[in-house]
Amino acid sequence: MILISHKGNINGKNLEEENKPDYILKALSLGYDVEVDVWYDNGFWLGHDKPAYPIVTSFLKNEKLWCHAKNLEAIVEMKNNNIHYFWHQKDDITLTSKGYIWAYPGKQPIKESIAVLPEIHKDDVSNCIGICSDNIIEYNRDNNEK
Repeated sequence: MILISHKGNINGKNLEEENKPDYILKALSLGYDVEVDVWYDNGFWLGHDKPAYPIVTSFLKNEKLWCHAKNLEAIVEMKNNNIHYFWHQKDDITLTSKGYIWAYPGKQPIKESIAVLPEIHKDDVSNCIGICSDNIIEYNRDNNEK
């Protein structure tokens, strides 16, 4: 099971820290993959609603990052830099640049997909290959108990 921290969160939402580079690095250091929100405006930026934290391209090349493009320029630049990315708004699913099925909350079960925020709708994740959650530590505990 691929365990993906949503914006760096591992044990609940932390709006003040989400998408901050140090917060992302902490989740990575704990062994989690991390979904981050990426903008491009004369360089790469992290941030949910707007570009907030400047980031170097090499930061995004980490194979454990799942980069959510927030503007079209980000898609082009991530594609040109061989960074793992995806784009979605409220689509039921989207495919990441590495071919993973990224499923919108509430759309499970979808075989071999990444369930996004399954706790919101109490999604069945039994057929998933991964989970992206603000509470990913809980799914890690569940995995370790099996």
